[in-house]
Amino acid sequence: MTDDGGTSPGPRSLGGRYEVGEVIGVGGMAEVHRGRDTRLGRSVAIKLLRSDLARDPSFQARFRREAQSAASLNYPQIAAIYDTGEDRFDGDANGPAQPYIVMELVEGETLREIVKSGRRLMPQRVAEIGSGILAALDYSHRHGIVHRDIKPGNVMLTSTGQVKVMDFGIARAVADSAATMTQTSSVLGTAQYLSPEQARGEKVDARSDLYSTGVLLYELLVGKPPFTGDSPVAVAYQHVQEAPIPPSQLNPDLPAGFDAVILTALAKDPAARYQTAEEMKADVDRLASGDAPTRVAAPVPAAAVADSTQLIPTTTTTPAEPPAKRGGWYVLLTLGVVAVLGLIFFLASQVFGGGGTQVRVPDLTGQTPALAAATLAQKGLQIGAVTSEESTAPEGTITAQDPGAGAEVEPNTTIAVTVSAGPAQVTVPTLVGLARADAISALAAVGLTLGSLDTKASDLPADTVLSSDPPELTPVDAGSSVSLVVSSGKVKVPNVLNKSEAQAKADLGNAGFQVVVIEQEDGSVSAGTVLAQSPEGGSLLAVGKTVTITVATEPPPPPPTPSPTPSISPSDA
Repeated sequence: MTDDGGTSPGPRSLGGRYEVGEVIGVGGMAEVHRGRDTRLGRSVAIKLLRSDLARDPSFQARFRREAQSAASLNYPQIAAIYDTGEDRFDGDANGPAQPYIVMELVEGETLREIVKSGRRLMPQRVAEIGSGILAALDYSHRHGIVHRDIKPGNVMLTSTGQVKVMDFGIARAVADSAATMTQTSSVLGTAQYLSPEQARGEKVDARSDLYSTGVLLYELLVGKPPFTGDSPVAVAYQHVQEAPIPPSQLNPDLPAGFDAVILTALAKDPAARYQTAEEMKADVDRLASGDAPTRVAAPVPAAAVADSTQLIPTTTTTPAEPPAKRGGWYVLLTLGVVAVLGLIFFLASQVFGGGGTQVRVPDLTGQTPALAAATLAQKGLQIGAVTSEESTAPEGTITAQDPGAGAEVEPNTTIAVTVSAGPAQVTVPTLVGLARADAISALAAVGLTLGSLDTKASDLPADTVLSSDPPELTPVDAGSSVSLVVSSGKVKVPNVLNKSEAQAKADLGNAGFQVVVIEQEDGSVSAGTVLAQSPEGGSLLAVGKTVTITVATEPPPPPPTPSPTPSISPSDA
């Protein structure tokens, strides 16, 4: 009861099922609440997305898709996702609909809390934690999901010391949304754990998670991440250009081998890193047990790139699964490029800006934002707003500009650009069990095409889809192809030679065939033994067809030998 005699409001509810309790965690994009699933009677964690992100329809769609993908992960080192949806608290018609995710409630503390407390973990314990993180990543990568936001705040240690990696898919959904400069301020902390390819706005694959894991382990070992700065732009630049200080120089007590493993993970070029989480985990496990890793010498990190026009190379890596778009980082990195090119711009503006001479806008199409910033600076112009949109043009390249190429403008004019975020993403529809023609129609309905078509022996009707590659419900680029394996409608005929008639009928009937029996006299085998079959065993035959077997029968007994007729002698007459 309240002091004025009224009734205290009960817990807020979502979806008619989840009671939302106190806040137990706050991030740049969401709040995590302790909650209760009233239907199953269990405690849960409920993550509510910020209302400003929730208003973006494209974000909501991608958020749901990524949450569905993450929900398919069932692994001890991964915090489970139970449910997702969107609702207004207690049916409040005036409140914003908020997307939510219902997750496993993990009791413990995050690595972020451990780092902030100033506690220094023993190197072997750091290796054990890294092994747990990499086990989770190995499992998710094998299922086609790249985390993209590995950081201390997304890793928990339970009360029993078990590692739990959280927020699979959620970071991808945020990265996919149309990011403004205001929105990117919500991920300032994440900049310290970005891979170079993420900072450059390129496509990323599983090796990006390994880089971020290397940053996290570095921080646990020495008390701070390898790169820090006053702004996310400064940190992003260091990820792209600067070599990290070997952790042993900051923590002389580190056992031999830690530098090699950490610096391999922090290689600028993904090809120079560990190529799989399994490979990195094997070396981390060696460190935990006191053995030497396979990387016996620390690799030489890539040197800083001197030419500012090459800060964002156009080379991209092939992703292990459909990429997320990080359009907001184009903004961050472009602003940083402009800062680096400030001196060039200042000198150019002095040349072009003194007499009011008009400047012809260069064509920026196909350039990266960094290269465009340098091109404009040479003309006494500046790069302006950088936005991203889905496009078939190479990801990270400029597709449009305003003012357009050839326009005459005043010196110091800013040129807004649009950057390709890659093709639109669609989800492979449910195909297994459909007839081939229906599956092709389902692919076409979402903008996908048929790739290779293979057949496989199966007792399902001919042309029934048995599997697809990529598998159904996988996010892929619109316009890409999906390969199908369909049933041939035929199965192997069992070999029933020399079996009994009863056994032969059972084997053939279980395989889906009709049986016709022909009898043949044969005294060399037991009666009822199968002497021949057609079609022969091992051949393919449509289910429901007839197999003829020839079965031995006993030959009839030989006719009795007639007794001789007695003769009558004359003496008997």
